[in-house]
Amino acid sequence: MMLKRFATVASLFAIPMTAFAAGEHEGEHDEYAIGVKSSKAKAKRTISVTMKETDDGKMLFEPAVLTFKEGETVLLNFTNNGETDHEFVMDTEQNVLDHKIAMEKNPDMEHADDNSLRLAPGAKGQIAWTFSKGGKYTFACLIPGHYEAGMHGSLHVK
Repeated sequence: MMLKRFATVASLFAIPMTAFAAGEHEGEHDEYAIGVKSSKAKAKRTISVTMKETDDGKMLFEPAVLTFKEGETVLLNFTNNGETDHEFVMDTEQNVLDHKIAMEKNPDMEHADDNSLRLAPGAKGQIAWTFSKGGKYTFACLIPGHYEAGMHGSLHVK
C-alpha cells in the first residue's frame, strides 16, 4: 500500500518534469490575461511586426509599442529580418518575466503557446488574437540574452 502511494505521488511530479526536461513548453491555456487566440477571418486589422538585430548589437521589434482596442481582433504578421532565431511572447509583465527566468534555466525550451511564436532567420509567422481585457501588457523575445539586448516592448489595450 505504501509503495502504491509513493508511485502515485511520484507520477504527479514526473509528468511536468518530463515535459520540462524535453525542452518544450506546451500550450496550457485557452485564455490569457491579455486575451484569446482567434482566427484570421475574424481579424479587422493587420499589424506587421519585424524582428531584427542592429549593427551595434541591439535586438529589437519594430514597432516597439503596440496599441489595440479592448475586444479588438487583429492579425499580427511577423517577419524575422535578423540573422538568428527570435521569438515573440505577449502577456502580463510578470508572466513574461517569470517565463524569461524559465527560459534562462532551459534555453532549448520551445513554445507551443497561443500567445507566442518562434521564427528562424528570414521566416514569417502570424498570430490571430482578440484582446479581450484592457490594460498594459508586454511582449518580448525570451531567448537568453535577447531581452537584455533590447528585444521587448509595450502592448496597450484601451
